[in-house]
Amino acid sequence: MTSSRFISLKEALSHSPLEVEKTNKKVSEYYGINVFNDRAMREYLPDDVYKSISENIERSEQIEKKVADQVASAMRAWAISKGATHYTHWFLPLNGATAEKHDAFFHPSSDNRNIEQFDGSKLVQQEPDASSLPSGGLRNTFEARGYSAWDPSSPAFIMDSTLCIPTIFVSYTGDALDFKTPLIKSLSFIDNIATDVCQLFDRSITRVIATLGWEQEYFLVDESLYYMRPDLVMTGRTLTGHAPAKGQQLEDHYFGAIAPRVKAFMTEFEIEAWKLGIPVKTRHNEVAPNQFELAPVYEEANIAIDHNQLVMVVMEKIARKHKFRILFHEKPFAGVNGSGKHNNWSLATNTGKNLLSPGHTPKTNLLFLTFFVNFIKSVYNHSDLLRGAIASAGNDHRLGANEAPPAIISIFIGTQLTKVLDELERKVKDRKMTPDEKTELKLNIGKIPQIILDNTDRNRTSPIAFTGNKFEFRAVGSSANCGPAMIVLNSILAQQLKEFKSTLDKAMEKGEDKDEAIFKILRNYIKESRPILFEGNNYSDEWVKEASKRGLSNFKNTPEALSSYVSDSTVKLFEENNIFSRKELEARWEIRHENYAKVIQIESRVLGDLAGNHIIPTAIRYQNILVDNVKGLKEILTSEQFEEQAELQKYIIGKISEHTTEIRKGVKEMIEKRKIANSFEEADKRSFHYCNEVKPYLESIRYHVDKLELLVDDEMWTLPKYRELLFIK
Repeated sequence: MTSSRFISLKEALSHSPLEVEKTNKKVSEYYGINVFNDRAMREYLPDDVYKSISENIERSEQIEKKVADQVASAMRAWAISKGATHYTHWFLPLNGATAEKHDAFFHPSSDNRNIEQFDGSKLVQQEPDASSLPSGGLRNTFEARGYSAWDPSSPAFIMDSTLCIPTIFVSYTGDALDFKTPLIKSLSFIDNIATDVCQLFDRSITRVIATLGWEQEYFLVDESLYYMRPDLVMTGRTLTGHAPAKGQQLEDHYFGAIAPRVKAFMTEFEIEAWKLGIPVKTRHNEVAPNQFELAPVYEEANIAIDHNQLVMVVMEKIARKHKFRILFHEKPFAGVNGSGKHNNWSLATNTGKNLLSPGHTPKTNLLFLTFFVNFIKSVYNHSDLLRGAIASAGNDHRLGANEAPPAIISIFIGTQLTKVLDELERKVKDRKMTPDEKTELKLNIGKIPQIILDNTDRNRTSPIAFTGNKFEFRAVGSSANCGPAMIVLNSILAQQLKEFKSTLDKAMEKGEDKDEAIFKILRNYIKESRPILFEGNNYSDEWVKEASKRGLSNFKNTPEALSSYVSDSTVKLFEENNIFSRKELEARWEIRHENYAKVIQIESRVLGDLAGNHIIPTAIRYQNILVDNVKGLKEILTSEQFEEQAELQKYIIGKISEHTTEIRKGVKEMIEKRKIANSFEEADKRSFHYCNEVKPYLESIRYHVDKLELLVDDEMWTLPKYRELLFIK
């Protein structure tokens, strides 16, 4: 580490707020104080209005204007009592970030009196314009008008003296321009269909709620070093950097003691998150140096996704206070683990039952088995769509590496549950089953809770793993909005359950016994879905070959994976169930192709700038020092001494020339390939060209840069190295 760099880091450490504000309060005393939650509504709303709005939220019904006005008045009074001066509709546009436009409560009146104003019309709907947000062709530039509409099911909150109201965002023509609108539709879809299926087993179940528990992985980097790395600032990842002698190979960071400076950041973040009603529960060191993870308690999926987006905003803000910068990129450092956002998904009922958690009776376990097998069948039918849902330029670096599942979608259920499915498939006959056969099957299903308790394990290499009472979708990227993955999971299972219910109804109309018909349908689903089940090592070359034999897709990059978004089966799935129109799907397909191309374009430009402004000048400067040294040696040494003692300098001079020549050549060729890519008007052709023709140069140029890093004098190298970036003290 150079002396100037050390001073910069030392200064950063000395100014870091290592202590957060002390409080003697229990978390339960201030949890949710910045949220207009049920407790706040009870306090600020009349009883009849509180009851009305609660019922509207529970039933997902439209709210009357009179009620909206009263809620807005109460919300304004509550927010102002908390020091809020502005309000905003807070929404999730298709750029993957959060969006907000602030308006002041303050409003001058005609009689020169100042008042605070906020009524039901401003609560329910606003026109934020937001014409520059991605639309994928859903509207022209001159059609700037867009509308945000209140989502009452996700409570309003206060952030930095602003009342934030979660909303959907749609175009003037009603097309969804956000992640929340189709998510809410998919949640309604799974609720309706899953409830119908549950009624076959338990008439008391009248509602099914999709739940989500996300696990957020991230890196922290010292702010002073961050600003010395243009690639981190501009792209979120290091485009160059030789692996340090010590990385994660000793496995000493995972679950290790948290550094005091990092713990101070975590503590302050958690306090702010709890005030916002975000139930963060777990924190720990992850596998790679400087990598960490947090996880909350499970919540209803819509609220969980809002909270995850909000968490990333809060973490960014608190990290800066502690002189850190946070990295959500899936692969910010080569050679060490990348970051994911594991989505733990399940279904809960109004009776408190988890539909993916076995019970203690044959009836409840047949209900579990019905949802369990239908989920497997739904993933088998739509595995390509699931892969497309989690595709991104960042995730392409991570999927298939040794800390993340591969791009091949499969499901791990564990040895014992595999045996249960094997037994069901073997014992269920095409002929009519005897009462004893049905009883034996039900009794065996009744053993499932104990089987899972004793034998369920986790397969960290599997994209989707059953972990006792939920499916863990591990392939979601750390920077991603959870919405697309959850929309797909909700929709494909709901569609599969709809087909299951239809098949069962037809069988019962023919006089078949309900349980026997269910067994037969599930047996057929198990037989059809076998290719998607895999218990082994997903990283192995053997699995790649085996998956190909099974007919499973292996989309290794985003442009390939996005084809599933506009396939006939995808369009049919979403259009028939009113989740997406074809136009909305095509818009998302185009936006994601455009985003991919822009990411690679930015990375290639940044790498070119680094090569021209940092790498090559530094290498030549050091090379010139060596050349002068060689000339000096030649003047004072004998020919024999010179040949012996100047050998190393001449070798390094030659290697520097070799690598700088290759870097310059690579940058020049990359620029030409970029020009060709930019000439394509079609978004998919442009992204494919960036993927296949431009992206390879990022690795080939990096190879030569990283070789130079080992040759050039450390004090002259202008970019902080991995050994400096990856170890927080």
